[in-house]
Amino acid sequence: MAKIGSFLVLISLACSLTLCICDDEENNYGGDRGNLFPGFYSRSCPNAEEIVRSVVAQAVARETRMAASLMRLHFHDCFVQGCDGSLLLDSSGRIVTEKSSNPNSGSARGFEVVDQIKAALENECPGIVSCADALTLAARDSSVLTGGPSWMVPLGRRDSTSASLSGSNNNIPAPNNTFNTILSRFNRQGLDVTDMVALSGSHTIGFSRCTSFRQRLYNQSGNGTPDTTLEQSYAANLRQRCPRSGGDQNLSELDINSAGRFDNSYFKNLIENMGLLNSDEVLFSSNEESRELVKKYAEDQEEFFEQFAESMIKMGNISPLTGSSGEIRKNCRKINS
Repeated sequence: MAKIGSFLVLISLACSLTLCICDDEENNYGGDRGNLFPGFYSRSCPNAEEIVRSVVAQAVARETRMAASLMRLHFHDCFVQGCDGSLLLDSSGRIVTEKSSNPNSGSARGFEVVDQIKAALENECPGIVSCADALTLAARDSSVLTGGPSWMVPLGRRDSTSASLSGSNNNIPAPNNTFNTILSRFNRQGLDVTDMVALSGSHTIGFSRCTSFRQRLYNQSGNGTPDTTLEQSYAANLRQRCPRSGGDQNLSELDINSAGRFDNSYFKNLIENMGLLNSDEVLFSSNEESRELVKKYAEDQEEFFEQFAESMIKMGNISPLTGSSGEIRKNCRKINS
């Protein structure tokens, strides 16, 4: 009888330990932000992360630029109503799509890849993995596939049944914003200056349209003169691709040295006054705290990678829908009902 009692005590302790481990995992990865945690689909859809990774890998193999595009979708989604997949919705009925906002119109891309991810997930485990989680995982995988850091993604987000065109127009920083405006928009989401500088480092990959940086080349302050903080030979090269009028869709690398590789070259460019967008260069030219962060990340890629991963987790935890809130969309472009 004593042996049986001892056995039951051990079983009880084991169960308690298992519960503690699960609780700790949830607490460490957003228990205060809707109970997001990395193992959310471990039983309901154990292959979810591998499915997302496979589709993203194929897309990036076809076009390296897609990695930057998917990261940008995640960023633009999270800054409007939280990370809820609202950006993925097309206009339909009462939904007015965020895709037509100033920050997204003509530039947000990668929606077809998200569609492919969702179709593969639905084929494996119907109605289980949200579009919001799929996009969050795709952003992480985009970093890894271009040489950047990896991190454990807290999961369990649900999808919104609404979108906010006004939120997209008002919450997402613009390429020509001042430092203080950009910081205030990050602060509004619970992100600080360290997060802002680290997350801006995602501009180490990808491209930007002429219309996003033309002002710096020809009329920075509204008086017909260029931005004097822009390195002159770099500016001359940019003018060849981006004329005073026309060529709005012409592309230039956000990181002139390694647009297809996720590294810390972006920060080195800022120190050389070779940041493409005004919103990039002000990180070095307009604020002492952010300037020191730029210098630190330029000198230490590992430090940048560690902070980028931490800040991506933090951004991914902005106002998630969990529990019975929202829904799990069958099609990322439209609500279920």
